[in-house]
Amino acid sequence: MSVNTERLFDRQVVTQLSQSQNEPTWMLKNRLQALEAASQLRLPKLEKTRIDNWNFTDVEPINPESAIASVDALPEDIRRFVSADGEDSLLIQKNSSPVYAQLPESLTRQGVVFTDLATALSKHPELVQPYFMTDGIRPDEHKLAALHAALWSGGAFLYLPKEVEVDVPFQVLFWASGKGIGTFPHLLIVADSHSKAHIVANFVSDEETDAVVNGMVEVFAGDGSNLTLASLHTHGVGTTDVAYRRTVTGKDAQVEWIVGDLNAGRTVSDNTTHMKGSGGNAQIKSITVGAREERANITSTVRHWGTHTESDIIARGVMKDKAQFIVNGITKIEKGAKKANGVQAEKVLMLNPEARGDANPILLIDENDVQAGHAASVGRIDPLQMFYLMSRGLSKREAERLIIFGFVGPVLDTIPFESLKERISSVIERKLT
Repeated sequence: MSVNTERLFDRQVVTQLSQSQNEPTWMLKNRLQALEAASQLRLPKLEKTRIDNWNFTDVEPINPESAIASVDALPEDIRRFVSADGEDSLLIQKNSSPVYAQLPESLTRQGVVFTDLATALSKHPELVQPYFMTDGIRPDEHKLAALHAALWSGGAFLYLPKEVEVDVPFQVLFWASGKGIGTFPHLLIVADSHSKAHIVANFVSDEETDAVVNGMVEVFAGDGSNLTLASLHTHGVGTTDVAYRRTVTGKDAQVEWIVGDLNAGRTVSDNTTHMKGSGGNAQIKSITVGAREERANITSTVRHWGTHTESDIIARGVMKDKAQFIVNGITKIEKGAKKANGVQAEKVLMLNPEARGDANPILLIDENDVQAGHAASVGRIDPLQMFYLMSRGLSKREAERLIIFGFVGPVLDTIPFESLKERISSVIERKLT
């Protein structure tokens, strides 16, 4: 299906957006080139999922919001996704505007940069330009990437200097609110060599919000860096969520991704890690829970380029009602990536005969001296387990809950942030009621 983006988003809209953020000339040029490309490119082709009838463009892309004085000004159902005492690093964006930022002075003195992307473009262009949509996500990948490149707003930027280690997580909250809106948040993370940090990105919306969220995350993990990244998506039933994440790792870099795709509407989720340097390690852990008539296509990909690299993909999906989810795992070992080791396991649990969950493990091997393995399963709750638990006095709902949390436990139990684990658990509880 072709979408006339020139009619919906013209050059004047893009130019006004760029000027409102006081961007350099090169960024405006990039935006206009991406807008032109969007009118020519096709939507991404997804495994067993048709998205050509989904709305990605019939939205208002510029929705400015006013700054807030503190986290206490957030609605209670939004505030529960963040914590903000004096030692926390936090950035909040509502629709197309950054509305709150907090960074401890101790980190500023160490050279850490944590701010909205527009400010980073103005104050630190030398840190942004080499990375922004160049080697991670490219505007010419497909129509959704081009639209994002043309219309991104606000966003967040994190730079970790060499050998700086930060124990308290950096938090980013992208909040969509309203009817007929489009948000295009971009999170760019650049970690210099031997740095260490934890980053938690929450993508949320109000329950009544009718929105299209086209978000991108780019992560560049320098040699010897150690990053733990969590991305939690909890949009409402009226929201279409597009989430593309790209990670590029250096020599001996350690990257752990924790992804919770827990939306109530439509979801396209793509997490791809390029292991460029030798000796790196990547772990991708994802949880998906579908209910009602939700639709989602979720893909985790690791591409091994460097030698002696290791990766592990673990995905768990739970489907109920008439939900339909596709869970893909792709391990690609490129020619020359000797001694690489890539494994993956995808499992889907279906709670209703009308639910549909597919688990697709894919190994693509172009080198001989490597190791690789995969496992996948799709099934229903074992009636013997249910009988045993109910014979011990549990109700059907209580027994089902225990089985489900045992099923997602291999991912949930490894989450290093207790607060994030609690948030994910509470969202799963709500979706299963």
